[in-house]
Amino acid sequence: MSKSKTVFFCQNCGHESAKWVGKCPSCNEWNTFAEEVVEKAGKNQTEWRQESARARQNKPKTLGEIEPTSGFRILTPDNELNRVLGGGIIPGSLILIGGEPGIGKSTLMLQIGLALRNQKVLYVSGEESEQQIKMRAERLSPDETKATNFFTLTETSTKNIFLAIESLNPNLVIIDSIQTLHTHLLDSAAGSIGQVRQCTAELMKFAKETNTPVFLVGHITKDGMLAGPKVLEHMVDTVLQFEGDRHLAYRILRTTKNRFGSTSELGIYEMLGTGLREVSNPSEILISQKEGQVSGATIGATIEGNRPLLIEIQSLVSPASYGTPQRTPTGFDQKRLNMLLAVLEKRCGFRMGTQDVFVNMAGGIKVEDPAIDLAVCISIISSMEEIPVSDKVCFAAEIGLGGELRAVNRIDQRISEAEKLGFTEIYVSKYNKKSIDLKKTKIEIKAFSKLTDVIQDLFG
Repeated sequence: MSKSKTVFFCQNCGHESAKWVGKCPSCNEWNTFAEEVVEKAGKNQTEWRQESARARQNKPKTLGEIEPTSGFRILTPDNELNRVLGGGIIPGSLILIGGEPGIGKSTLMLQIGLALRNQKVLYVSGEESEQQIKMRAERLSPDETKATNFFTLTETSTKNIFLAIESLNPNLVIIDSIQTLHTHLLDSAAGSIGQVRQCTAELMKFAKETNTPVFLVGHITKDGMLAGPKVLEHMVDTVLQFEGDRHLAYRILRTTKNRFGSTSELGIYEMLGTGLREVSNPSEILISQKEGQVSGATIGATIEGNRPLLIEIQSLVSPASYGTPQRTPTGFDQKRLNMLLAVLEKRCGFRMGTQDVFVNMAGGIKVEDPAIDLAVCISIISSMEEIPVSDKVCFAAEIGLGGELRAVNRIDQRISEAEKLGFTEIYVSKYNKKSIDLKKTKIEIKAFSKLTDVIQDLFG
């Protein structure tokens, strides 16, 4: 038998240590090391796969000898997923999708697997039985349950999974979830740092050697980080984050890492009883439907990846009941909100130090684009002064510390999206006006250089 040894792993970053330490030298977190028993394979042990099964001699090659495959991608019927992945699935890529429990990760993966009619798909589940998978498949795609190229396997041992893969030779493998798998090479429990890392390494080796794409479903911790944890993000090619409130119908698929495309793309879905529906025009759902005009609501033009979006910003300003006023943003950066409030007080004369300020991005989306600064400021002033802003007006400008309006990129796309959705006016920076073709736009463009000028024009 092989000799066993004890190894300590950091539960936060996966750092390995021969002994227990209080502070992780890699991520500087305290009391995160856990003991795991690791068994090394002896010389008389061989893996289930013999190297001769896919024997190939790895020799150094020049770049000219390598056959290019970057132009080939597997296109799925899901346009939102194709956009987030950068144009489709790259053969041989390892893709990790994470999200909170019940957000719809398994539903999305099962839906995609059933929709790929021309590809042989293996769906491996370590959490559900075959009957449960079939019940969900009948609810999502009743016509696809008789598909002959979609295979399911309820297994948690990587040895048995790879045996099934060898016999089936699929074009796509889906693992739901990586935390349930375990390998015989380690003695630790499934879901531990060592098991997750070893199982992912075996799947990565399989994906690269056979040029087969693999999807891994991963859970997230209470802090919102991928369980496993950061070790998984370093190993895989693409990390997708499935976000959204379980009590709301809309879900957002966001890229946090992508070796084959942009990391600024996002896809939007609507959760229905029959599965996830693609939202082709997200601006319509990000602008809430309301009767009459309400103070504190403005529309900002933002861009996520290649997609322009119009999003509603809702603000509520009320006198502070306690000594320290509250600043509570939802879907917006806390520090940037504090900066904008300081600009309103210092440059525009509004007494924000005695007011509670609540800011919300409608639709549950998180926005990091500074181009919505102007919309946030106007929304706060509108709520503070109880003066509503017309729902036919939108904003696209960044605000500097001096109260100036800065130019934003791709202003023409923002204006085009606003015009398409029926807006009549858009406020932009004066320095953006030179890049706008006024002959092609029917929407009225109001360009200013200072925040105070916009406030004067809107509220008098």
